[in-house]
Amino acid sequence: MRVNQTLATLETHMVAISAGTIALRDDRTARQWLVDLSPFLICRHPVTQALYAELAGKWPSSKTEADNPVENVSWLDAIQFCNLLSRLSGLAESYLLDENGTDATLIDGSTGYRLPSEAEWEYACRAGTHGPRYGDLDDIAWHQGNSGGQARPVGQKQPNAWGLYDMLGNVWEWCTDVYDPAVYGRYRIFRGGGWADSERGCLATNRRRSHPTFAIDDLGFRIARSM
Repeated sequence: MRVNQTLATLETHMVAISAGTIALRDDRTARQWLVDLSPFLICRHPVTQALYAELAGKWPSSKTEADNPVENVSWLDAIQFCNLLSRLSGLAESYLLDENGTDATLIDGSTGYRLPSEAEWEYACRAGTHGPRYGDLDDIAWHQGNSGGQARPVGQKQPNAWGLYDMLGNVWEWCTDVYDPAVYGRYRIFRGGGWADSERGCLATNRRRSHPTFAIDDLGFRIARSM
């Protein structure tokens, strides 16, 4: 019964984002490209420690605050949580793990829970704005200058125009995408900046990457679904 209540509450936290187009850029390669997006759902805030612990039965985070974003989770941890959430919700899983459990592929057409693509993430983060951030940094984000050296409970700063919290700061967020397979192999992208980052780290355009097994105390994730 408790899990059913949790899933029902989670559904109310999913925000519908309309179709659109986003221009992405990579400062390392000076490449720019356009991505056309179909409508999708994305959660108002990152997955919390309490939600992750209740459904996955694990508490990977270094702190005990239940409303903090979960952290110290790898990309593989995040996508397996998405698959678990899909199963519990009666939805088809979004990721097919390889036989060694060291990588996974997004299943085309799945409507289960998943990580956002980086294009979806940036489009949702910007919420119709075009500057480096969707508001004054101290008003919208926990960062090096105001976090006190740790993650903070989700939803305490101002949301963007689409009602999404902590898109910048607090914890970086894993995305589905491979960064640059020709150069970095299976490395996956994360976005948004975290509590340990300076102001220049908390930008809508920042792209970082690491191995899908990488985990650290300022990196979490946010869930999405196709519509």
